[in-house]
Amino acid sequence: MSEKLLSINPTNGSVIASYDIFDEQKVEKAVTLAHKTFDSWRKLSFRERGTVLKNIAKELRKQKKYLAELATAEMGKPIAQSIAEVEKCANTLDYFAKEGANFLANEVIETDARKSYVSFQPLGTVLAIMPWNFPYWQVLRCMGPILMGGNTMLLKHASNVSGCALAIEKVVKDAGAPKGIFQTLLLPSSRIEALIGHPAIAAVTLTGSTHAGSKVASAAGSHLKKLVLELGGSDPYVILDDADLDLAAKVCVEGRLVNSGQSCVAAKRFIVVKSLRKEFEKRMTEQMKASTYGNPMDTSSRIGPMARVDLRDELHKQVEASIAKGAKLLCGGFIPEGDGAYYPPSVLTNVKKGMPAYDEEMFGPVAAIIEAKDEKDAIRLANDSIYGLGAAVFSKDRKRAEMIAATELNAGSCYVNAQVHSDMRMPFGGVKQSGYGRELGEFGIREFMNIKSVFIH
Repeated sequence: MSEKLLSINPTNGSVIASYDIFDEQKVEKAVTLAHKTFDSWRKLSFRERGTVLKNIAKELRKQKKYLAELATAEMGKPIAQSIAEVEKCANTLDYFAKEGANFLANEVIETDARKSYVSFQPLGTVLAIMPWNFPYWQVLRCMGPILMGGNTMLLKHASNVSGCALAIEKVVKDAGAPKGIFQTLLLPSSRIEALIGHPAIAAVTLTGSTHAGSKVASAAGSHLKKLVLELGGSDPYVILDDADLDLAAKVCVEGRLVNSGQSCVAAKRFIVVKSLRKEFEKRMTEQMKASTYGNPMDTSSRIGPMARVDLRDELHKQVEASIAKGAKLLCGGFIPEGDGAYYPPSVLTNVKKGMPAYDEEMFGPVAAIIEAKDEKDAIRLANDSIYGLGAAVFSKDRKRAEMIAATELNAGSCYVNAQVHSDMRMPFGGVKQSGYGRELGEFGIREFMNIKSVFIH
């Protein structure tokens, strides 16, 4: 029997579907088509490419219910969040269809030449290697800038969301888009390195773990391919001594439980000044306990299962190891009986350096509370991480908080009195082991462009 990619429902472990892996001939055909299509796609006007993006957005909205239910079935996302994800994707395509021409317009530079300017030209075919946690958003937030810029795109999605990957390709086709501008490749991770080396692949973008990013960076570097990496995160939320605790607790719980805790940019470490720690613990624990988990197709379920049983079990090991080293469990922290990859909302306190809850990314609904002596110590603790994706600070003194967010926290996105999230209008990405390069906004659309200097004497 030939190897298959399996889609498994995380609520009960049943196999939803199996998919044939593409053979070398099928992959070569797809890459060749993408490369050939690039020649004609890049020559279309921004208006023409924007019309294609808007048609894809319309098709996303038309198929929203089906797409949302498929994502929930394949990776367990609560259905309301799946619906919102599809809507966000459609809005993002509309945004780049509208703004792409402005972002990529020639920029006149005064030099000694009669005329000189910077021109933005597409690179070619971009390989996107995407994760399962936001099966549409991760792909479409790349697709908008990549296609609007005149590039073509190949998708290697996570194996457990192959249904979503094929559904995206079908949406593009149903929208009447030119054949070859976007294609899905069903491949195991073991074949990515060879694909990166293909001469027709101009650039690569990956969202995933730091380990995966390191391997892809090595492969891309060996072939001198442009690369954007959005990797793991252990986002700190800093609670200062004058914070609005009602607001802080509410936003922190929401930030920790988004996508059942399975988001690179989810709130993970909660750094609270000593004077507020006990009260913050109380409020956060109460709200985490009250957060219901269950069937993700049920709109009353705030949290669904984790995407896979092995991921749930690894998270539990991190919790147990942290407790063994002195962390205190305030709620949750157990594997429920019955089917499914469920894990309850959990809170650990007395978290210190050397514990998994401090040092590692906890990719699930587990909050780690860390006590800080004062503001200076809180900033130190927030930055004491290998990651630097997002961060937030809570204070009633907005100017004070803004200063900390803008200049003191080492992260790609810093928020004041709000949950960290991606916004199509703002660049998104990280520093340190959270990756490099940016997605979204004006900076994101320029990542896969040849920034060309033109001089006319």
